[in-house]
Amino acid sequence: MIEITKADYDSIETKMDKTMSNLAENFNAIRAGRANPHVLDKITVDYYGAPSPLNAVANIQVPEARMITLAPWDPSMLKEIERAIQSSDLGINPTNDGKIIRLIFPILTEERRKELVKVVKTYGEEAKVAIRNVRRDAIDKMRAVNKKKELTDDDLKDYEEKVQKITDKYVKDVEKACEVKEKELMEI
Repeated sequence: MIEITKADYDSIETKMDKTMSNLAENFNAIRAGRANPHVLDKITVDYYGAPSPLNAVANIQVPEARMITLAPWDPSMLKEIERAIQSSDLGINPTNDGKIIRLIFPILTEERRKELVKVVKTYGEEAKVAIRNVRRDAIDKMRAVNKKKELTDDDLKDYEEKVQKITDKYVKDVEKACEVKEKELMEI
């Protein structure tokens, strides 16, 4: 007979924590009416043959609520950074004054806010599905152990209940995170 340990539950929580981290990264990339340097996290620029994140090739600052400035360490990178921002799905045209690049975030229209709320809900649903998949995989693994008669039916039932409680907690966390992001998006 095998025994279910705290490590079994910890591995489930670790996987679910990764899902929450991924959700937070996705939310950071959503542009909500104000300047957030995290919207640039997924944009890379070709720096001497290697794709590099913008924060590795430029100083990124938020001097105003709706503006981000990028000052490249190497002035020859200005055009390359500008091109990378234009080709991204950010939807903002950079202005280049020869020394720094400015990104001015327009106020979001009501229609655009509603579209972004739909995106937030989609990310939330994807996170819930990923969390439920972790639950399913963990329970299937223990059911296989139970079939080999290495785990009692009572232990399996207890395990399933505990895993369900962990799953419920993370699903609630996803819903809270979605609510916070939706509220942020709908603020004018």
